[in-house]
Amino acid sequence: MAMTEATETLKITPLSDVVGAEITGVDLSKPLDEATKKAIHQAFLDYKVLCFRGQNLSQDEQVAFSELFGTLERHAISNRNNASNPLVHIVDNLGPDGKPSGIVKSTMWHSDKSFRPEPSMATILHAVTLPPDGGDTCFADMSAAYEALSDETKAELDGVKVMHSWELSRENINKKLTPEEIADAPPQSHPLVRVHPETGRKALFMGMHASHLDGQPIEESRQRIIELEGHATDHRFVYRHNWRQGDVLMWDNRCLLHRADPNFDAAHYPRVLHRTCLRGTPTH
Repeated sequence: MAMTEATETLKITPLSDVVGAEITGVDLSKPLDEATKKAIHQAFLDYKVLCFRGQNLSQDEQVAFSELFGTLERHAISNRNNASNPLVHIVDNLGPDGKPSGIVKSTMWHSDKSFRPEPSMATILHAVTLPPDGGDTCFADMSAAYEALSDETKAELDGVKVMHSWELSRENINKKLTPEEIADAPPQSHPLVRVHPETGRKALFMGMHASHLDGQPIEESRQRIIELEGHATDHRFVYRHNWRQGDVLMWDNRCLLHRADPNFDAAHYPRVLHRTCLRGTPTH
């Protein structure tokens, strides 16, 4: 694919025919000028997943870069772990002893913090320690998936709302929330088809936090969500990111689902990434 030059040094190269672009020629640990920020923001809207190669960020530097594009979102109580910066969530497969546990989290399709009144706009994930291969992150384009639906199905989904529940999504992985955790993240109702606030494109909005269709029978409507997710995560809508050391990924939660692929020996190799999330706006 053709490579385009955004500023004098910043270069943008598409990574797939679905979503994703590689950005080189920029050091995210240093302040960015307005032209570079503008080019990155436009690429973010155009490609939905950006990969900045060869970065080496401290947690504070990652926070500073993230805040160039919005307001950082607080993490759920259970994700406020041992990061030195409270706005950073450490994503890893390590046990309490600091060794690989064999457990990989976030392997189900989801959109970050969709259970919030203002679901996340963007997630920034920095690769700190990687296995020798595998541990990919997969992305599904919810705009393309919506556009591929029949006109009849689009009409059926128009105006339908879906409940997003942190409590339910934890139950999906056999975890029980405390009353404090439930109060911190109560269920939220969002349009099943949301309008992207910057591009105006429509996208399906669901994933593992989606409980059921608002005002409809739970089991029946949950099955409908599962059917739609099956359509939306078909291979023609999916980009698989093969991580390299120093990659920083920035993706648009407003029009994507994502998941971690446990396709590596998680009991032997550590996988550590630093995550920041930018707050979005109310859905419509």
